[in-house]
Amino acid sequence: MNSIRDDFDRIKNNPKNVTFKDLDKLLRDTGFIRRPQKSGTSHFVYKIEGCFELLTVPYAKPVGEVYVKKALKLIQIYGNLDED
Repeated sequence: MNSIRDDFDRIKNNPKNVTFKDLDKLLRDTGFIRRPQKSGTSHFVYKIEGCFELLTVPYAKPVGEVYVKKALKLIQIYGNLDED
């Protein structure tokens, strides 16, 4: 079973080819909460305690690199990479 750190490193090493499912799992595993999706939108919003910035990620295959890099930055600052 991959650890959270392994998933983080795999995504960080290839941010151009990340599925929504993989990014969503990493965000949730590191403590982010996904808000319920509003009707008529393909975007999901994540938040984490201590961070006033919301992370908006579109459901796309693959997820755009800009969204992946922003998520990785917020995970490094606010997320918990040490839990399995």
